[in-house]
Amino acid sequence: MSLAVWFGFLLAAILIAVTPGPGAVISMSTGMRHGYGAALVVILGLQVALVTHLVIVAVGLGALLAASETTFILLKFLGAGYLVWLGIQKWRAPPLPIKGEQLALPHHGLFVQGLLVNLTNPKAIIFICALVPPFIDSALPQLPQYLIIAATLCVTDMVVMSAYALAAARIGNWLHRPESVRLQNQIFGGLFISAGALLGISSRN
Repeated sequence: MSLAVWFGFLLAAILIAVTPGPGAVISMSTGMRHGYGAALVVILGLQVALVTHLVIVAVGLGALLAASETTFILLKFLGAGYLVWLGIQKWRAPPLPIKGEQLALPHHGLFVQGLLVNLTNPKAIIFICALVPPFIDSALPQLPQYLIIAATLCVTDMVVMSAYALAAARIGNWLHRPESVRLQNQIFGGLFISAGALLGISSRN
């Protein structure tokens, strides 16, 4: 992979990462409620799912999944249902003050949340199917190219999701009144439900 090709892919990766989606919502929500440390665990889960999608594409299964309407629909509704469930849980969460609040989930639970948010999004794997192959030179060894792409995607996404989470954490530090916490829960709950609804009605294109 030449430097020019890599810069082109980096630009695409940045544009993908900064576009708000379920990953940004869960990063901001966790950062606001529990701080950046907890959000980082969620972000790591997002990256593992991203690498899993890339591996699926690299071994050729991505094209098969992208071509299967039944698989796409099953994954789509699974992902939409999970996002709606997260939204309902967030909406119904008690308005506990930010300060002194205990984590409702252990760190491995936060990691699984991040993992499932990305893993159950079929549009992500189809998007990677469309994005990655044009940047792969078939005349060169493919493993090093996929490793470069994986590192670029993950580092870019981690930086952007961390920025979202840190910004939300700073806002969260200002929330002390139950009314403010309840409003924050409802806003992020609504965002999760909206993301699930949009995924549910989306097509593969």
